[in-house]
Amino acid sequence: MKTAISIPDPIFEAAEELARRLGMSRSELYATAVSQYLESFQDEAVIQALNELYAETPATVDPVLYQLQLHTLPEEEW
Repeated sequence: MKTAISIPDPIFEAAEELARRLGMSRSELYATAVSQYLESFQDEAVIQALNELYAETPATVDPVLYQLQLHTLPEEEW
């Protein structure tokens, strides 16, 4: 897909330099950057959904399971 965008000159120049340094095309650089940006929002959505879930139902660990887990850990001196 082709698209036309407008960006400030300093950002364009910095992106051109970065693409040269990384040995990639301008299109590849912009596609990678947008992909990573979108990914960061996807992560935020997952975190928000988990926060909403745990706000309604607190996370708890079964006491028996907790004790069993403690017994599997080696003893350490502090």
